[in-house]
Amino acid sequence: MTSADELKALVRTIPDFPKPGIEYRDITTLLLDRTGLAAAVDALAATVDGPIDLVAAIEARGFAIGGALAVELGAGLLLIRKDGKLPGATIAEDYALEYGTDRLAMHVDAVAPSARVLVIDDLIATGGTALAAVRLVRRAGGVVVGARFLIDLPALGGAAALRADGVEAISLMAFEGD
Repeated sequence: MTSADELKALVRTIPDFPKPGIEYRDITTLLLDRTGLAAAVDALAATVDGPIDLVAAIEARGFAIGGALAVELGAGLLLIRKDGKLPGATIAEDYALEYGTDRLAMHVDAVAPSARVLVIDDLIATGGTALAAVRLVRRAGGVVVGARFLIDLPALGGAAALRADGVEAISLMAFEGD
């Protein structure tokens, strides 16, 4: 199982969640399939050139893929969480939501200067969380070498926004719509 179509077949679509008109792309069905999960992690790892020091996984579904990818790449795992969820000293970044803002945080001492960091999440939509994660890593002195996602929703422009910010953005599969 290596094709995008085979992986897409493992992603469940839930209509009208979390609100009417949204087609939610649920990766939990892919995560339950050991062959699909292994194929997804292998495919993501194959897109990475050069050494990576840290995989920065965005809460929450990014953790599931990020941990496995970090092991595969021989890298550490950096957790990017919603503000207030990490103990100890943190730095935080706001990002825009459809109606308002939210905030992501990471430990202030998590990234060594010039560490090569790959950002990972399950899905890229508008790019708000991914761009906030990129800003956090850069503020801490890390070098963002790219961003990886299982799913891209290209109509929402998140991957394009990352690229406009100088970040290589690669996804394994794309779904039309939002």
